[in-house]
Amino acid sequence: MGKYTWKVLVILSLALLLGISILSGCSCERFDTPDGIKDGQGADQDGEVLDGDGGNESEGEQEQGLKDAKQDDLETEEGHQSQDDDKGQEDSPATPSLEDQVEEHLSRMTLEEKVGQMLIVGFDGFEPSQAVKDMIQNYHVGSVILFPRNVKDSMQLVSLINQLKAINEGNSLPLIISADQEGGKISRLPKDATHFPANLVWGKKNSTRLAYDVGKVTAVEMRAYGYNLNFAPVLDILSNPKNTVIGERALGTAPDVVSQLGVALMKGLKDGGVIPVIKHFPGHGDTVMDSHVDLPTLDHDMDRLRSFELIPFKRAIEEGADMVMVAHILFPNITREKVPASLSPEIITGVLRQELGFDGVVISDDMEMGAIQKHYSIEDAAVRAVLAGTDIVSICHTYEKQKQAFEAIIQAVHSGKIPIKRIDESARRIIALKLKYGLSDQPIDASSISKVVGTKEHRAVADKAWGRE
Repeated sequence: MGKYTWKVLVILSLALLLGISILSGCSCERFDTPDGIKDGQGADQDGEVLDGDGGNESEGEQEQGLKDAKQDDLETEEGHQSQDDDKGQEDSPATPSLEDQVEEHLSRMTLEEKVGQMLIVGFDGFEPSQAVKDMIQNYHVGSVILFPRNVKDSMQLVSLINQLKAINEGNSLPLIISADQEGGKISRLPKDATHFPANLVWGKKNSTRLAYDVGKVTAVEMRAYGYNLNFAPVLDILSNPKNTVIGERALGTAPDVVSQLGVALMKGLKDGGVIPVIKHFPGHGDTVMDSHVDLPTLDHDMDRLRSFELIPFKRAIEEGADMVMVAHILFPNITREKVPASLSPEIITGVLRQELGFDGVVISDDMEMGAIQKHYSIEDAAVRAVLAGTDIVSICHTYEKQKQAFEAIIQAVHSGKIPIKRIDESARRIIALKLKYGLSDQPIDASSISKVVGTKEHRAVADKAWGRE
Protein backbone atom coordinates (compact mmCIF):
# COMPACT_ATOMS: atom_id res chain seq x y z
CA MET A 1 0.00 0.00 0.00
CA GLY A 2 1.09 3.59 -0.56
CA LYS A 3 1.62 6.02 2.20
CA TYR A 4 -1.55 7.91 1.25
CA THR A 5 -3.60 4.73 1.56
CA TRP A 6 -2.39 4.26 5.14
CA LYS A 7 -3.28 7.82 6.00
CA VAL A 8 -6.81 7.35 4.69
CA LEU A 9 -7.28 4.14 6.73
CA VAL A 10 -6.06 5.82 9.90
CA ILE A 11 -8.44 8.77 9.40
CA LEU A 12 -11.39 6.40 8.75
CA SER A 13 -10.57 4.37 11.89
CA LEU A 14 -10.46 7.45 14.02
CA ALA A 15 -13.79 8.63 12.62
CA LEU A 16 -15.35 5.23 13.32
CA LEU A 17 -14.16 5.25 16.95
CA LEU A 18 -15.46 8.79 17.46
CA GLY A 19 -18.88 7.79 16.11
CA ILE A 20 -19.13 4.81 18.47
CA SER A 21 -18.22 7.03 21.43
CA ILE A 22 -20.94 9.57 20.57
CA LEU A 23 -23.57 6.84 20.15
CA SER A 24 -22.68 5.38 23.58
CA GLY A 25 -23.30 8.77 25.26
CA CYS A 26 -26.80 9.02 23.74
CA SER A 27 -28.38 6.02 25.51
CA CYS A 28 -32.18 5.77 25.11
CA GLU A 29 -32.69 4.72 28.78
CA ARG A 30 -34.05 7.60 31.03
CA PHE A 31 -33.27 7.82 34.79
CA ASP A 32 -35.67 9.70 37.02
CA THR A 33 -34.29 12.75 38.71
CA PRO A 34 -34.05 12.30 42.49
CA ASP A 35 -36.74 14.17 44.44
CA GLY A 36 -35.68 17.54 45.75
CA ILE A 37 -33.27 18.38 42.94
CA LYS A 38 -34.09 21.54 41.05
CA ASP A 39 -34.29 21.85 37.31
CA GLY A 40 -30.88 22.43 35.70
CA GLN A 41 -29.03 20.39 38.36
CA GLY A 42 -27.63 16.90 38.42
CA ALA A 43 -26.39 14.64 41.21
CA ASP A 44 -23.17 12.84 41.77
CA GLN A 45 -22.98 9.23 42.84
CA ASP A 46 -23.35 10.16 46.54
CA GLY A 47 -26.48 12.16 45.90
CA GLU A 48 -24.75 15.53 46.34
CA VAL A 49 -26.44 18.34 44.41
CA LEU A 50 -24.28 19.60 41.57
CA ASP A 51 -24.67 22.65 39.37
CA GLY A 52 -24.51 21.80 35.70
CA ASP A 53 -26.29 20.90 32.55
CA GLY A 54 -29.69 19.25 32.87
CA GLY A 55 -28.88 16.71 30.14
CA ASN A 56 -30.30 16.41 26.67
CA GLU A 57 -34.03 16.37 27.76
CA SER A 58 -35.99 19.61 27.61
CA GLU A 59 -37.38 21.19 30.82
CA GLY A 60 -40.89 20.15 29.84
CA GLU A 61 -39.82 16.54 29.38
CA GLN A 62 -37.99 16.55 32.72
CA GLU A 63 -41.03 17.95 34.56
CA GLN A 64 -43.34 15.42 32.92
CA GLY A 65 -40.91 12.65 33.80
CA LEU A 66 -40.93 13.73 37.45
CA LYS A 67 -44.74 13.86 37.51
CA ASP A 68 -45.02 10.41 35.93
CA ALA A 69 -42.50 8.93 38.34
CA LYS A 70 -44.15 10.46 41.40
CA GLN A 71 -47.58 9.32 40.23
CA ASP A 72 -46.24 5.78 39.81
CA ASP A 73 -44.76 5.91 43.33
CA LEU A 74 -48.02 7.27 44.75
CA GLU A 75 -50.10 4.57 43.11
CA THR A 76 -47.68 1.93 44.38
CA GLU A 77 -47.83 3.33 47.93
CA GLU A 78 -51.63 3.47 47.80
CA GLY A 79 -51.71 -0.12 46.62
CA HIS A 80 -49.49 -1.22 49.49
CA GLN A 81 -51.51 0.87 51.96
CA SER A 82 -54.76 -0.62 50.70
CA GLN A 83 -53.34 -4.11 51.12
CA ASP A 84 -52.11 -3.23 54.62
CA ASP A 85 -55.51 -1.79 55.56
CA ASP A 86 -57.29 -4.88 54.29
CA LYS A 87 -54.88 -7.07 56.22
CA GLY A 88 -55.40 -4.97 59.37
CA GLN A 89 -59.15 -5.26 59.05
CA GLU A 90 -58.87 -9.01 58.71
CA ASP A 91 -56.49 -9.35 61.67
CA SER A 92 -58.29 -7.10 64.21
CA PRO A 93 -62.10 -7.02 64.53
CA ALA A 94 -63.87 -3.63 64.63
CA THR A 95 -64.59 -2.09 68.04
CA PRO A 96 -68.21 -2.79 69.01
CA SER A 97 -70.53 0.22 68.99
CA LEU A 98 -71.86 1.63 72.26
CA GLU A 99 -75.23 0.06 71.48
CA ASP A 100 -73.64 -3.35 70.93
CA GLN A 101 -71.69 -3.05 74.20
CA VAL A 102 -74.87 -2.14 76.06
CA GLU A 103 -76.74 -5.11 74.63
CA GLU A 104 -73.84 -7.42 75.49
CA HIS A 105 -73.93 -6.29 79.13
CA LEU A 106 -77.72 -6.53 79.26
CA SER A 107 -77.78 -10.05 77.83
CA ARG A 108 -75.61 -11.32 80.70
CA MET A 109 -77.58 -9.67 83.51
CA THR A 110 -80.18 -11.32 85.72
CA LEU A 111 -83.38 -9.54 86.70
CA GLU A 112 -81.91 -8.92 90.15
CA GLU A 113 -78.81 -7.32 88.65
CA LYS A 114 -80.90 -5.05 86.43
CA VAL A 115 -83.11 -3.92 89.31
CA GLY A 116 -80.04 -3.39 91.49
CA GLN A 117 -78.74 -0.90 88.91
CA MET A 118 -82.03 0.97 89.31
CA LEU A 119 -81.37 1.91 92.95
CA ILE A 120 -79.14 4.53 94.54
CA VAL A 121 -78.52 4.19 98.27
CA GLY A 122 -76.92 6.06 101.14
CA PHE A 123 -75.54 4.84 104.47
CA ASP A 124 -74.08 6.10 107.76
CA GLY A 125 -70.45 6.33 108.79
CA PHE A 126 -66.93 7.09 107.61
CA GLU A 127 -66.38 3.44 106.65
CA PRO A 128 -68.58 1.21 104.46
CA SER A 129 -71.33 -0.12 106.71
CA GLN A 130 -72.44 -3.73 106.67
CA ALA A 131 -75.70 -2.46 105.19
CA VAL A 132 -74.09 -0.84 102.14
CA LYS A 133 -71.84 -3.87 101.65
CA ASP A 134 -74.95 -6.05 101.55
CA MET A 135 -76.75 -3.74 99.13
CA ILE A 136 -73.79 -3.72 96.73
CA GLN A 137 -72.77 -7.35 96.95
CA ASN A 138 -76.13 -9.12 97.33
CA TYR A 139 -78.61 -6.64 95.84
CA HIS A 140 -76.25 -5.48 93.06
CA VAL A 141 -76.97 -1.80 93.74
CA GLY A 142 -75.32 0.29 91.02
CA SER A 143 -75.12 3.73 92.69
CA VAL A 144 -74.14 5.20 96.04
CA ILE A 145 -74.59 8.73 97.38
CA LEU A 146 -72.39 10.26 100.08
CA PHE A 147 -73.42 12.97 102.55
CA PRO A 148 -71.56 15.00 105.21
CA ARG A 149 -72.14 12.09 107.57
CA ASN A 150 -69.71 10.09 105.38
CA VAL A 151 -66.93 12.70 105.05
CA LYS A 152 -64.33 13.53 107.69
CA ASP A 153 -61.30 14.63 105.69
CA SER A 154 -59.60 14.12 102.34
CA MET A 155 -57.65 10.96 103.15
CA GLN A 156 -60.65 9.35 104.82
CA LEU A 157 -62.89 10.18 101.84
CA VAL A 158 -60.50 8.64 99.30
CA SER A 159 -60.19 5.55 101.49
CA LEU A 160 -63.98 5.24 101.78
CA ILE A 161 -64.55 5.55 98.04
CA ASN A 162 -61.76 3.08 97.25
CA GLN A 163 -63.32 0.59 99.67
CA LEU A 164 -66.74 0.99 98.01
CA LYS A 165 -65.18 0.30 94.63
CA ALA A 166 -63.47 -2.81 95.97
CA ILE A 167 -66.74 -4.07 97.46
CA ASN A 168 -68.28 -3.79 93.98
CA GLU A 169 -65.69 -6.19 92.54
CA GLY A 170 -68.24 -8.95 91.98
CA ASN A 171 -70.52 -6.82 89.80
CA SER A 172 -69.96 -6.38 86.08
CA LEU A 173 -70.65 -2.63 86.02
CA PRO A 174 -68.73 0.03 87.98
CA LEU A 175 -70.39 2.05 90.74
CA ILE A 176 -71.79 5.52 90.37
CA ILE A 177 -70.42 7.39 93.39
CA SER A 178 -72.22 10.69 93.83
CA ALA A 179 -72.85 13.75 95.97
CA ASP A 180 -74.77 17.05 96.00
CA GLN A 181 -71.86 19.44 95.43
CA GLU A 182 -73.78 22.61 94.56
CA GLY A 183 -71.74 25.19 96.47
CA GLY A 184 -72.69 27.37 99.42
CA LYS A 185 -74.36 25.38 102.19
CA ILE A 186 -74.87 22.38 99.91
CA SER A 187 -71.23 21.26 99.84
CA ARG A 188 -70.07 17.69 100.40
CA LEU A 189 -66.30 17.86 99.81
CA PRO A 190 -63.68 18.10 102.58
CA LYS A 191 -62.38 21.47 103.76
CA ASP A 192 -59.27 21.06 101.57
CA ALA A 193 -61.43 21.45 98.47
CA THR A 194 -62.10 24.75 96.73
CA HIS A 195 -65.17 26.33 98.31
CA PHE A 196 -67.62 28.23 96.13
CA PRO A 197 -70.45 30.50 97.30
CA ALA A 198 -74.10 29.66 96.75
CA ASN A 199 -75.24 29.74 93.13
CA LEU A 200 -77.34 32.87 93.59
CA VAL A 201 -74.24 34.80 94.75
CA TRP A 202 -72.09 34.27 91.69
CA GLY A 203 -75.12 33.92 89.41
CA LYS A 204 -75.67 37.68 89.78
CA LYS A 205 -72.56 38.22 87.65
CA ASN A 206 -74.42 36.54 84.77
CA SER A 207 -71.11 35.19 83.41
CA THR A 208 -71.27 31.97 81.41
CA ARG A 209 -67.45 31.83 81.49
CA LEU A 210 -67.49 31.86 85.28
CA ALA A 211 -70.30 29.28 85.35
CA TYR A 212 -68.29 26.95 83.11
CA ASP A 213 -65.14 27.41 85.23
CA VAL A 214 -67.02 26.74 88.48
CA GLY A 215 -68.42 23.54 86.96
CA LYS A 216 -65.07 22.34 85.67
CA VAL A 217 -63.17 23.04 88.90
CA THR A 218 -65.89 21.30 90.89
CA ALA A 219 -65.75 18.24 88.63
CA VAL A 220 -61.96 18.01 88.57
CA GLU A 221 -61.80 18.08 92.37
CA MET A 222 -64.66 15.60 92.76
CA ARG A 223 -62.87 13.21 90.40
CA ALA A 224 -59.69 13.57 92.43
CA TYR A 225 -61.56 12.10 95.39
CA GLY A 226 -63.19 9.35 93.31
CA TYR A 227 -66.64 10.78 92.62
CA ASN A 228 -68.07 10.41 89.13
CA LEU A 229 -71.51 12.10 89.43
CA ASN A 230 -72.70 15.43 90.82
CA PHE A 231 -76.32 16.31 91.50
CA ALA A 232 -76.00 19.71 89.86
CA PRO A 233 -76.76 22.10 88.25
CA VAL A 234 -79.92 23.36 89.93
CA LEU A 235 -82.18 24.63 87.13
CA ASP A 236 -85.02 25.83 89.36
CA ILE A 237 -85.94 29.49 88.81
CA LEU A 238 -86.31 31.35 92.11
CA SER A 239 -89.66 33.00 91.42
CA ASN A 240 -91.07 32.82 94.95
CA PRO A 241 -89.14 34.74 97.65
CA LYS A 242 -90.82 32.59 100.31
CA ASN A 243 -89.21 29.46 98.86
CA THR A 244 -86.98 27.95 101.53
CA VAL A 245 -86.05 24.61 99.90
CA ILE A 246 -84.40 26.25 96.86
CA GLY A 247 -83.59 29.84 97.86
CA GLU A 248 -79.97 30.74 97.10
CA ARG A 249 -79.37 27.34 95.51
CA ALA A 250 -80.93 28.79 92.34
CA LEU A 251 -78.77 30.44 89.69
CA GLY A 252 -81.22 33.30 89.21
CA THR A 253 -84.78 34.59 89.10
CA ALA A 254 -85.29 34.67 85.32
CA PRO A 255 -85.54 31.77 82.84
CA ASP A 256 -82.91 33.11 80.42
CA VAL A 257 -80.29 33.65 83.13
CA VAL A 258 -80.86 30.21 84.68
CA SER A 259 -80.77 28.62 81.21
CA GLN A 260 -77.49 30.22 80.15
CA LEU A 261 -75.65 29.75 83.44
CA GLY A 262 -77.09 26.27 84.01
CA VAL A 263 -76.00 24.98 80.61
CA ALA A 264 -72.51 26.48 81.03
CA LEU A 265 -72.18 24.91 84.49
CA MET A 266 -73.39 21.57 83.10
CA LYS A 267 -70.79 21.68 80.33
CA GLY A 268 -68.04 22.54 82.79
CA LEU A 269 -68.96 19.52 84.91
CA LYS A 270 -68.98 17.31 81.81
CA ASP A 271 -65.61 18.56 80.60
CA GLY A 272 -64.22 17.97 84.08
CA GLY A 273 -65.22 14.31 83.75
CA VAL A 274 -68.23 14.14 86.07
CA ILE A 275 -71.82 13.25 85.14
CA PRO A 276 -74.06 16.30 85.72
CA VAL A 277 -77.66 15.92 86.88
CA ILE A 278 -80.09 18.73 86.07
CA LYS A 279 -82.70 19.22 88.79
CA HIS A 280 -85.47 19.50 90.09
CA PHE A 281 -87.74 18.80 87.11
CA PRO A 282 -90.21 20.27 86.22
CA GLY A 283 -89.26 23.19 88.48
CA HIS A 284 -89.14 23.71 92.25
CA GLY A 285 -88.62 27.47 92.31
CA ASP A 286 -92.17 28.62 93.02
CA THR A 287 -92.96 26.31 95.94
CA VAL A 288 -93.35 27.32 99.56
CA MET A 289 -93.59 23.91 101.20
CA ASP A 290 -90.24 22.12 101.62
CA SER A 291 -90.55 18.67 100.02
CA HIS A 292 -88.23 17.31 102.70
CA VAL A 293 -91.11 17.98 105.10
CA ASP A 294 -94.28 17.39 103.07
CA LEU A 295 -95.68 17.39 99.54
CA PRO A 296 -95.70 20.82 97.84
CA THR A 297 -98.56 21.69 95.49
CA LEU A 298 -98.44 24.08 92.52
CA ASP A 299 -101.54 25.11 90.59
CA HIS A 300 -99.64 25.83 87.38
CA ASP A 301 -100.92 24.44 84.10
CA MET A 302 -98.82 23.32 81.14
CA ASP A 303 -98.91 26.74 79.50
CA ARG A 304 -97.27 28.23 82.58
CA LEU A 305 -94.62 25.48 82.76
CA ARG A 306 -93.76 25.79 79.06
CA SER A 307 -93.40 29.56 79.27
CA PHE A 308 -91.35 29.60 82.50
CA GLU A 309 -90.22 26.60 84.58
CA LEU A 310 -89.44 24.26 81.69
CA ILE A 311 -87.29 26.73 79.73
CA PRO A 312 -83.95 25.91 81.44
CA PHE A 313 -84.64 22.16 81.31
CA LYS A 314 -85.55 22.30 77.63
CA ARG A 315 -82.37 24.21 76.85
CA ALA A 316 -80.17 21.82 78.86
CA ILE A 317 -81.73 18.78 77.16
CA GLU A 318 -81.08 20.36 73.76
CA GLU A 319 -77.46 20.90 74.85
CA GLY A 320 -76.93 17.24 75.76
CA ALA A 321 -78.08 16.68 79.34
CA ASP A 322 -77.53 13.03 80.31
CA MET A 323 -79.48 12.82 83.55
CA VAL A 324 -82.54 14.53 85.09
CA MET A 325 -83.78 14.47 88.69
CA VAL A 326 -87.56 14.68 89.11
CA ALA A 327 -89.05 16.52 92.07
CA HIS A 328 -91.75 15.57 94.56
CA ILE A 329 -94.30 18.26 93.60
CA LEU A 330 -98.03 17.85 93.00
CA PHE A 331 -99.49 19.53 89.88
CA PRO A 332 -103.27 18.99 90.20
CA ASN A 333 -104.02 21.01 87.05
CA ILE A 334 -101.74 18.83 84.92
CA THR A 335 -101.97 15.24 86.14
CA ARG A 336 -105.24 13.29 86.17
CA GLU A 337 -104.07 11.18 89.10
CA LYS A 338 -103.16 13.28 92.11
CA VAL A 339 -99.59 12.05 92.48
CA PRO A 340 -96.33 14.03 92.63
CA ALA A 341 -94.26 14.55 89.46
CA SER A 342 -91.81 11.89 90.63
CA LEU A 343 -94.56 9.25 90.42
CA SER A 344 -96.45 10.62 87.41
CA PRO A 345 -96.32 9.01 83.95
CA GLU A 346 -97.82 12.22 82.53
CA ILE A 347 -94.89 14.29 83.80
CA ILE A 348 -92.01 11.82 83.29
CA THR A 349 -93.06 9.90 80.18
CA GLY A 350 -95.42 12.52 78.74
CA VAL A 351 -93.68 15.85 79.32
CA LEU A 352 -90.03 14.94 79.91
CA ARG A 353 -89.57 12.09 77.48
CA GLN A 354 -92.17 12.68 74.76
CA GLU A 355 -92.57 16.45 74.67
CA LEU A 356 -88.99 17.47 75.51
CA GLY A 357 -87.42 14.43 73.83
CA PHE A 358 -85.22 13.38 76.76
CA ASP A 359 -83.92 9.82 76.44
CA GLY A 360 -81.25 9.88 79.15
CA VAL A 361 -81.41 8.61 82.73
CA VAL A 362 -84.24 9.80 84.98
CA ILE A 363 -83.60 9.68 88.72
CA SER A 364 -86.08 10.45 91.48
CA ASP A 365 -85.44 12.77 94.38
CA ASP A 366 -85.00 10.91 97.67
CA MET A 367 -87.99 8.67 98.36
CA GLU A 368 -87.41 9.06 102.10
CA MET A 369 -88.37 12.73 102.02
CA GLY A 370 -91.56 13.76 103.81
CA ALA A 371 -93.30 14.49 100.49
CA ILE A 372 -93.34 10.74 99.79
CA GLN A 373 -93.08 9.07 103.19
CA LYS A 374 -96.15 10.84 104.56
CA HIS A 375 -98.33 9.66 101.67
CA TYR A 376 -96.90 6.37 100.29
CA SER A 377 -95.17 3.26 101.49
CA ILE A 378 -91.65 2.81 100.13
CA GLU A 379 -92.80 -0.27 98.18
CA ASP A 380 -95.68 1.58 96.53
CA ALA A 381 -93.54 4.64 95.77
CA ALA A 382 -90.73 2.59 94.18
CA VAL A 383 -93.09 0.64 91.91
CA ARG A 384 -95.02 3.78 90.93
CA ALA A 385 -91.80 5.60 90.09
CA VAL A 386 -90.61 2.80 87.80
CA LEU A 387 -93.98 2.57 86.05
CA ALA A 388 -93.93 6.35 85.55
CA GLY A 389 -90.61 6.10 83.70
CA THR A 390 -87.98 6.55 86.42
CA ASP A 391 -84.71 4.73 85.82
CA ILE A 392 -83.04 5.12 89.24
CA VAL A 393 -85.00 5.26 92.50
CA SER A 394 -83.27 7.18 95.31
CA ILE A 395 -83.43 5.74 98.83
CA CYS A 396 -80.71 7.59 100.66
CA HIS A 397 -80.93 6.58 104.32
CA THR A 398 -82.59 3.41 105.57
CA TYR A 399 -81.24 -0.06 104.85
CA GLU A 400 -84.58 -1.79 105.45
CA LYS A 401 -86.39 0.52 103.05
CA GLN A 402 -83.73 -0.03 100.40
CA LYS A 403 -84.29 -3.78 100.58
CA GLN A 404 -88.07 -3.33 100.60
CA ALA A 405 -87.97 -1.21 97.45
CA PHE A 406 -85.77 -3.76 95.69
CA GLU A 407 -88.06 -6.66 96.59
CA ALA A 408 -91.17 -4.68 95.63
CA ILE A 409 -89.84 -4.00 92.13
CA ILE A 410 -88.82 -7.65 91.68
CA GLN A 411 -92.24 -8.83 92.84
CA ALA A 412 -93.99 -6.36 90.53
CA VAL A 413 -92.07 -7.80 87.58
CA HIS A 414 -92.94 -11.37 88.55
CA SER A 415 -96.62 -10.46 88.92
CA GLY A 416 -96.69 -8.71 85.56
CA LYS A 417 -97.42 -5.27 87.03
CA ILE A 418 -94.08 -3.97 85.72
CA PRO A 419 -93.27 -5.37 82.25
CA ILE A 420 -89.72 -6.71 81.89
CA LYS A 421 -89.45 -4.39 78.90
CA ARG A 422 -89.77 -1.44 81.29
CA ILE A 423 -86.86 -2.79 83.38
CA ASP A 424 -84.72 -3.36 80.30
CA GLU A 425 -85.31 0.21 79.12
CA SER A 426 -83.90 1.59 82.36
CA ALA A 427 -81.02 -0.88 82.49
CA ARG A 428 -79.99 0.08 78.94
CA ARG A 429 -79.92 3.77 79.79
CA ILE A 430 -77.89 3.22 82.96
CA ILE A 431 -75.37 0.93 81.24
CA ALA A 432 -74.99 3.39 78.36
CA LEU A 433 -74.37 6.27 80.78
CA LYS A 434 -71.67 4.35 82.64
CA LEU A 435 -69.95 3.31 79.42
CA LYS A 436 -70.20 6.80 77.90
CA TYR A 437 -68.37 8.38 80.84
CA GLY A 438 -65.88 5.55 81.15
CA LEU A 439 -66.70 4.82 84.78
CA SER A 440 -64.20 2.57 86.55
CA ASP A 441 -63.72 0.91 89.90
CA GLN A 442 -59.98 1.51 89.79
CA PRO A 443 -58.77 2.91 93.14
CA ILE A 444 -57.75 6.55 93.49
CA ASP A 445 -54.16 7.45 94.38
CA ALA A 446 -54.51 9.58 97.51
CA SER A 447 -51.05 11.09 97.03
CA SER A 448 -52.32 13.08 94.05
CA ILE A 449 -55.00 14.95 96.03
CA SER A 450 -52.80 17.90 97.00
CA LYS A 451 -51.76 18.41 93.38
CA VAL A 452 -55.37 18.78 92.22
CA VAL A 453 -57.56 19.97 95.08
CA GLY A 454 -57.52 23.58 96.26
CA THR A 455 -54.80 24.68 93.86
CA LYS A 456 -53.93 28.32 93.22
CA GLU A 457 -55.70 28.21 89.86
CA HIS A 458 -58.85 26.76 91.42
CA ARG A 459 -58.83 29.32 94.22
CA ALA A 460 -58.59 32.08 91.62
CA VAL A 461 -61.88 30.86 90.10
CA ALA A 462 -63.45 30.81 93.57
CA ASP A 463 -62.25 34.35 94.21
CA LYS A 464 -64.08 35.51 91.07
CA ALA A 465 -67.21 33.70 92.24
CA TRP A 466 -66.96 35.35 95.66
CA GLY A 467 -66.26 38.73 94.08
CA ARG A 468 -62.75 38.98 95.61
CA GLU A 469 -60.82 39.53 92.41
